[in-house]
Amino acid sequence: MTTPEPRLGFEAVQHLTKCYMIRAFAPSGAFPISAFRAEEYVSESTGTPFSGRTTPLPGRPFGFGPGEWSGAFGDLGTLLPLTLGAIAVAGLAPTPVFLGFAVFLIASALIYRLPVPVQPMKAIAAVMLTTQIGPEAVALSGVLIGIVLLGLGASGWITRVVRLVPQSVLAGLQLGLGMALAVVAFELMASAYLIAAVALAILAIGLRFTQIPAVPVALVAMAGLGMLLGVPGITVSADAGFAPPAWPALADWHGALANLVLPQLALTFTNAILLTALIAGDHFREQAAHVTPRRLCLTTGFANLALTPFGALPMCHGAGGLAAHHRFGARSGGALVILALVLSAIALAPGDLGYTLLAVIPLAGLGALLLVTAGALIFTRRVFDSRPSCWPVIAVTGLMVLAIDPFWGLVAGMLAEAARTRLVRAYFARRVD
Repeated sequence: MTTPEPRLGFEAVQHLTKCYMIRAFAPSGAFPISAFRAEEYVSESTGTPFSGRTTPLPGRPFGFGPGEWSGAFGDLGTLLPLTLGAIAVAGLAPTPVFLGFAVFLIASALIYRLPVPVQPMKAIAAVMLTTQIGPEAVALSGVLIGIVLLGLGASGWITRVVRLVPQSVLAGLQLGLGMALAVVAFELMASAYLIAAVALAILAIGLRFTQIPAVPVALVAMAGLGMLLGVPGITVSADAGFAPPAWPALADWHGALANLVLPQLALTFTNAILLTALIAGDHFREQAAHVTPRRLCLTTGFANLALTPFGALPMCHGAGGLAAHHRFGARSGGALVILALVLSAIALAPGDLGYTLLAVIPLAGLGALLLVTAGALIFTRRVFDSRPSCWPVIAVTGLMVLAIDPFWGLVAGMLAEAARTRLVRAYFARRVD
């Protein structure tokens, strides 16, 4: 008796046809494989699973090889300038700030088993660097953002909102983010061109020969050149110790809501949730099927709600950080564990030892790291392999992100995509007539 050939059931065929149609009419290269959750289908004739579609285990086993060590420090170009600047200007206690990053990094490594990054919230850090915002308002903003993100994730509303954003707009957001990071990178590199050039050369060699942990080698070389040329980094004192922020006053509520929470929520939604999930799918395919906007929303919300009352800086995930970790060799959560242990050692080192070591890393070298990350975001298939009709939408979105911020880039991109859709439909209607 021969075993009947397994065949797909009607629901499976329907699902695969739907996926094919979506990919056929979407911009070329717009959908990563992980956009469609791999599921296990059962043959109607035999009752056995169809072996062609199986649910993979999420993430990857932890690794601690040279690639993980190099990738662990790939996002320092974003992490250190914003964090140290916020500490120095706003008067935050550095020890709970660095320990907060360490705790969230380890949690992210355990939950995702991939190098899903942890970064300071950029809008909040930027406001802290340019206005008089105290630690109390910063802690309050973290708690409020945590509550909002937990609500969006727990209710499932974030998933509904994500479905409304076209892939062409997401491509433009990614392009704009890459260009914005490149601008910041060139500004940092302008402080010491020689150090930036040496750092870029070392990083280029490390990217070509992956057995070399490029970023740690580059950091040591940058520190040595910085001391030799007298080009310091950002100096931070550990005098504040573990001091948590005081209870916020009534005036802090207005400052936190108007200046911190509302601008940051727009940036978190686009960069830390939408683009992070998208780029995780690009780099890790089915292994990133669990890196969903809803889960990113929940982990970010819970981390801020739990850690910012104790002095941590408001934190989020980030597309640029994920691109940086991956570009320099990180392929598992091991890179996040390495970075968490280093940050913990800096925070718990006696006296100012840990922060003194950070101060010898020149900003120009961190700019070189940031420039490589920017290139990884800009030069992607999603941007350059899209259909020609989508190029204006991508351009409008990217330029608005660069000129203003991701929220207005999202708004402009949605309007441009609506106009593109109407024009394309009108064109085909005339051809049919």
